[in-house]
Amino acid sequence: MAIAIKRKKALVKKALDMEMSRKPRADALRNRERVLEAARTVFSAGGPDASLETVAKTAGVGIGTLYRHFPTREALFDAVYRHEAQQLAALAERLQTEAKPVEALRQWMYSLVKFVATKKGMSAALALAVAKDSDLFSYSSDLLMRSAGGLLDRAIAADEIRNDIGPEDLVRTLAGMCYAHDQPGWQKSVLRLVDIFIDGLRNRRTKRRTGINKKNHLDRRATRCPKWVRTGKARCV
Repeated sequence: MAIAIKRKKALVKKALDMEMSRKPRADALRNRERVLEAARTVFSAGGPDASLETVAKTAGVGIGTLYRHFPTREALFDAVYRHEAQQLAALAERLQTEAKPVEALRQWMYSLVKFVATKKGMSAALALAVAKDSDLFSYSSDLLMRSAGGLLDRAIAADEIRNDIGPEDLVRTLAGMCYAHDQPGWQKSVLRLVDIFIDGLRNRRTKRRTGINKKNHLDRRATRCPKWVRTGKARCV
């Protein structure tokens, strides 16, 4: 009996030790995520406040905690860039089932504007990171192209947009919109351009059919309804 009790206590102690050893790991992961989210916010805003000290303050951690996770500025930029690309890929997967084809494409492009804003805010150091590690560029580029391609294919299959555009066209067009604007509030202007761009992608045959159907419907109502009804005094049903 005494041996059984001792063995049970040993198992309990081992379980508690394992639990205690996991807690710092969980805390470390949470701190890392907080730093990445804070870095995205700070770098998107850009300007003189885009410093590592500001990132740490925004994340609610000490500068030492930041450096434990990201020993250099380039390491943080690399991690933020990859993290943003992964989030865009995950968003594209969700939008495939959560939104209609054209709206899914629009929402993803809105998020892509934020991604480019983050990239612009850390462009100088990111250029160094990409130069040192070409895998960073190829990894993120592959994710973005596959995400854009999936959303485009779905919208084309639904006959809602033209079929002569590819993911490279989409991403490069949006990047051009973003880098052509440098004034404060540029993201709002680019989001308006995204709406115009999406409208231009819509299948003209579909739009023409919709317009013709609407006109025919109004013509039939005008033929069927007396004049006094058509002037608004009553409603023709």
